[in-house]
Amino acid sequence: MGTEARSPAAHWQALVLAAGLSVRFGAPKLLAPWRGGLLIDGALEAAFAAPVARVIVVTGGHAAGVTAAAEAFAARAGQSSRLALVHAADHGEGLSASLRAGIASLPEDTDGVFVFLADMPGIPPGVAPALIAALTGDHDAAAPMFEARRGHPVLLGRALFEPIRRLTGDHGAGHLLKGLGERLALVPVEDPGILKDIDRPEDL
Repeated sequence: MGTEARSPAAHWQALVLAAGLSVRFGAPKLLAPWRGGLLIDGALEAAFAAPVARVIVVTGGHAAGVTAAAEAFAARAGQSSRLALVHAADHGEGLSASLRAGIASLPEDTDGVFVFLADMPGIPPGVAPALIAALTGDHDAAAPMFEARRGHPVLLGRALFEPIRRLTGDHGAGHLLKGLGERLALVPVEDPGILKDIDRPEDL
């Protein structure tokens, strides 16, 4: 299919980073009960609501359970054809390994990729289109803000793909975003769900 025949969504992808070991939680937190389902369901719901071609779940620790949960959610939502699974074999290195594995799995013609964290179940579905609208030629990335605090998901333009491939250790794209200055588009939102992650059982 030629580029001219593609839908706009074909240019965009979504990563759901789900490779953590849940050390602080004390159990596989992404598989913990949450609102009648599992904790990971919240991030998956937001990712599938985004105007993207695929939702790529990056697994690592507890890979079998996370894979089964992602496949079950996609099947219930009628979205199995949009689900892809990538395993970060070096996930023990930290967050950078998940990002590298996710970026390596993207099609060559990807214009941008959303990065969702699997332990953030409260992302409002309207955030993703607003980030795409903000990612103009003057910006390399876009992120939502609530009360002057930057949250998730982050939309990374293709200019950042190569720098992310060089990340090491337990670091995400945060320091890359800080270095963008005005090339990072910040989109105000009214939902604090962009900030809330789950680290411990009491956070639920």
